[in-house]
Amino acid sequence: MHQLAIALHKKGYIITGSDDEIFEPSRSNLAGFGLLPSTIGWNENNITSDLDAVLLGMHARADNPELIKAKAMNLPVYSFPEYIYKESLQKKRIVVGGSHGKTTTTSMIMHVLKEAGLSFDYLVGAKLPGFNQSVDITHAPIIVCEGDEYPASAVERRPKFHFLYPHIAVLTGIAWDHINVFPTFENYLEQFEIFLDKIEPGGTLIFNETDDVLSNLVKSYPKDHFEKTGYGIPDHTQEGDTTILKIGAEQVPLNIFGNHNLLNAHAAWHVCRKLGIGEGTFLKAISSFSGAAKRLEVLAETPERVVFRDFAHAPSKVKATMEAVKKQYPSRRVAAVLELHTYSSLNEKFMPHYKGALEAADNACVFYSPHAMEVKRMPPLSAGAIVDGFQKKGLTVLTDSSDLEMWIERNRPEHDNLLLMSSGTFDGLDALKVAQNWIK
Repeated sequence: MHQLAIALHKKGYIITGSDDEIFEPSRSNLAGFGLLPSTIGWNENNITSDLDAVLLGMHARADNPELIKAKAMNLPVYSFPEYIYKESLQKKRIVVGGSHGKTTTTSMIMHVLKEAGLSFDYLVGAKLPGFNQSVDITHAPIIVCEGDEYPASAVERRPKFHFLYPHIAVLTGIAWDHINVFPTFENYLEQFEIFLDKIEPGGTLIFNETDDVLSNLVKSYPKDHFEKTGYGIPDHTQEGDTTILKIGAEQVPLNIFGNHNLLNAHAAWHVCRKLGIGEGTFLKAISSFSGAAKRLEVLAETPERVVFRDFAHAPSKVKATMEAVKKQYPSRRVAAVLELHTYSSLNEKFMPHYKGALEAADNACVFYSPHAMEVKRMPPLSAGAIVDGFQKKGLTVLTDSSDLEMWIERNRPEHDNLLLMSSGTFDGLDALKVAQNWIK
């Protein structure tokens, strides 16, 4: 939300805002543009008749005094994605959805478009090299959006990607997630079928045909208002630690690795091709793509050791990330740490879905914070339930960040690479310090 506020400020809009809490880096970013509220908290006096629109974030509940007043005054109230759509009515909209790989695929498309010199707006869920913001709204003719299936706002429970109406849609795969919102797999799957309904007539769907659930959904989809293009793992070779991507008669070395990244790159190629970008231009650009923040991000490395940080948290994401590191460094021993941090991952009933996710690790630890459980008001989660769910021999379960740091240090002498996977912070663990210690 704060990135959108800055983007609209830069476009020339008059922006005001409020929140119950504002943390870093949002606080400093807003202050830098003169947009930081003078007081923290909600105040109905912030809502006045001269407002053209009110944008609603996830912290504002139905009983929010500002929201109540805005509705009473019949002011237009938009969720984040609803407003993105309003700003992009005259643009070609590219929306990347799916249970995993959304951020990386979106980032790849953005990187190539920038290298190719195209003007575009964007919405992405990570910090990217070469981009100062995660949201940009200008007068560009194209917008590239990461399409999240999580609710649009606290009062609009439909998924964000239902509001973006793509001309070019990408679906990277379907693996049940967000069980606090979608209590059954069937309910979750339905959201993707609805997304297909939202593709503009004459548009294009680019989908991962190696994902059986997604492929079956697309094949059984009864409507034909858009073109369907399947993709898989593209032609490539491996030279030492370097992956060589081939498209047509040309090939380039990549800075990224793993089948999931090859799939993401292939999806990005199909999008860029639809936008008129040729093979040579795409390959030259993708060869310099170094990844998005916390997506197999290298925290520290030597020729013999690497410490990666990754956003993986859902079972399919964890397994793909784990297997990518082992495949890239087959002779190295890998210690893996996974933090359970989301509603789904902290739910005891969801544990069986993690079976085999950490199997490729030489030694593995699952961590969760009791404080995170309290904040999310989750019932207790036992170590036994985690061990039974993951079915990983020798798995360690920890709940204290000091104990986790000690576990990492104990495993350092016998392992080469360290993989830290979390959508959280390991309860405040200094990841950079841990990484520097690991490679000594």
